[in-house]
This record gives sequence, C-alpha cells and structure tokens, in this order.
Amino acid sequence: MQFTDAVTVAGTRRTEDGYLVAEARCVRTGIQIYAGDEVGKPELKTVRVYRGPDQVFADASLQSFSHAPVTINHPKDMVTAETWKDLAVGEVSTAAKKDGEWIMLPLILKDAAAIKSVEDGKRELSAGYSCTLDWTPGIASDGQAFDAQQQDIKINHLALVDRARAGSKARIGDDAGKWGASPVTLHTADERIPEMDLRKVLVDGLQVETTDAGATAISKLLADLASSAAKLSDAETKHQTALAAKDADLAKKDAEIDALQAKVLSDADLDKKVAARAALVSVAQTIAKDVKTDGLSDAAIRKAVVTAMLGDAAVKDKADAYIDARFEILVEDAAKKPGADPFRAVVANGLQTSDGASGVATAHKAMTDHLSAAWQTPAKGAA
Repeated sequence: MQFTDAVTVAGTRRTEDGYLVAEARCVRTGIQIYAGDEVGKPELKTVRVYRGPDQVFADASLQSFSHAPVTINHPKDMVTAETWKDLAVGEVSTAAKKDGEWIMLPLILKDAAAIKSVEDGKRELSAGYSCTLDWTPGIASDGQAFDAQQQDIKINHLALVDRARAGSKARIGDDAGKWGASPVTLHTADERIPEMDLRKVLVDGLQVETTDAGATAISKLLADLASSAAKLSDAETKHQTALAAKDADLAKKDAEIDALQAKVLSDADLDKKVAARAALVSVAQTIAKDVKTDGLSDAAIRKAVVTAMLGDAAVKDKADAYIDARFEILVEDAAKKPGADPFRAVVANGLQTSDGASGVATAHKAMTDHLSAAWQTPAKGAA
C-alpha cells in the first residue's frame, strides 16, 4: 500500500554551483490516524496505524532513503529508472539517519525551477513510500491502542508540495490521492467522511438500521443461514430415511428368524416325524420291495411306489394329491392280501393247524380234561 507523510523543509542554503541544500525530518515512529477508506477499511471512519521503531529504523527502510529522488508534487506512479529523468529535481544526498523518533534526511535540489519554488514558499515535503499493513490490533509502547502496524517501509520519492495537511484540509500535497494514503486528524476525518445513508433491514422480526454495506452483509448472512437450515433439513430427512430402511431390514431379519424357529421341531414332534417316516418306508418296501427310499422325500417315495406298481403312465402329469390317493389305495390293497398282516389274518380266519400237529393237540386236550376231573378221584391210602 502507498502512503504519504509531510514535513517542512528547513535549514536551506545555496552551494557555489547554485544547488540548494536542505534538511528535513521524514517518517516518524508512533501512531498516526488514517481514513478507513484510504487503507482498505471503508466500513471504519478512522484507522489507528502504528509505526514501530523496529520498522522505521530497520536497515532496509533506512537504505531505501539513500539517493531517493525529490519531485515537484507527487507523481501519478512510482518513480523508476524509466521516469527519473523526467520527474526528479534532486535527491537525498547522503544516508538517512535516526533523529529521536524521526529519520533525518539531507537533501540537495539541482533543478533551478524547483529551487525557485522552495525559495518562493513551496517548503512542504511529502514522503511517498510503500509498506504493508498487518491488521493485528495491539498496544504501543506508550500505551496507545492501534488497529494495524506498518511493515516493510520502502521510500520511493520525496515530493515538494504547496501545503501539507492542516486544519480541515484532507490531504497533503497535490495528487496525493492518486499516489497513496496520508494521515488525518479526527477533526479532519469527521469533515472528510460524509454521513452515511442508513437502511432498515428486518432480521428475525427485528428492524435494524445499517449502511448499504451492512445491509448487503446481513442479506448474505441470512441467505447463508437459510441455506444451512435447508441443508440441515435435507440431512435430517436422509437420516430418517436411512433409519426407516434399517428398521425395515431389521424387521425382515426378525421375520426370517421367526420363520426359521417355526421350522425347528420339538423333541416330541421329531419323534413323531421319525416314526411316520419309518412307517412310510416299511409300507413302501412291503408294497414294492425293490423301491429305493434313501434320499427321497415322503412325496417322492409315494410316487416311486405308485410308479413301480402301476407304471409311469399312472403318474405322468398327475398332481401330488392324485399320486397320494393312488398310494393309499395300494396300501389298502396290500393289507387285504393273505399273509400281509398275520395278526389280522388270525383274527379274521381263526388259528389254523397242520395235520402233523393233530396228535399234539389231542394229547393236550386229554391232559386238560384229566386235570379238570382229578378232584373227583380219591387219593390212594385215603381214609
């Protein structure tokens, strides 16, 4: 950032060659006040800028004064090798040196018109320099608060001007506004900065008065807040959707577990199922002894029996219910055959004996008859 400071040329004298030698104090330590809009802070009326001794008297800062050109008024741009011949009327003759809180500059003016201007009263000297601002607030060594600090001070030129900042005047020298910022007084700042128009802004139902810049900032903040709220709402919706999907997955898993548990047989049910399976296998092998039952389901066993007994045509394209019915008929038919169920045959036909066993039966009958009448025959030797 480019700055200007002003001092008064003093102690002038002429050399034998007609040059004008003078001295001036330029750039001091301490706090100076600048208009906010001149230092990049238009929202502030004034800014307190601190120049510490470590910056003002730094080697790089002091060396930048050596042979710095002197100009008539501030040039539009920085003085360089390309513009020096057209702009310079003199220079800092020797090295700058510390003088209390100031830097003392020995000057020599070599341009006749510039010398005449000084002798006619153009005695204000305005330093044009560049620096950076560190916007870290703090407290100076004298206890004064500041908003920013100047750093890396580099002199570009010294300008002879008609009048430095004084009273209500806003700026030091001609064209200072084009070149850089210059200090103000609080009184000057009040005169320079017009009253700002205020706008009314509604914030959360409350009416607030602020500047155009403030209204713009508030509008942006409100828009950002609304955007954040919308994003939060969208995130909450997605979260609830994810929770619902998770709950649905858990419910599905619970249903699958219940279904699996329902398929688990109790010990009693398992015994019944084993017995039923054994009975089915026994009946199947009784009806069709060559049927293989290993690895077959109950329905497959019934179908295999029907196929073995009646042929493939009997079961082709038939429903399971039909095949089960045909199997039950085969079971009933098998039960009706002699010898199929020995106990049932005995009940139905009575006990049958062969001829070879008739003698045994006759002897058995004689024995039982004797026993039933023995009580009627007196024992030998009885009284």
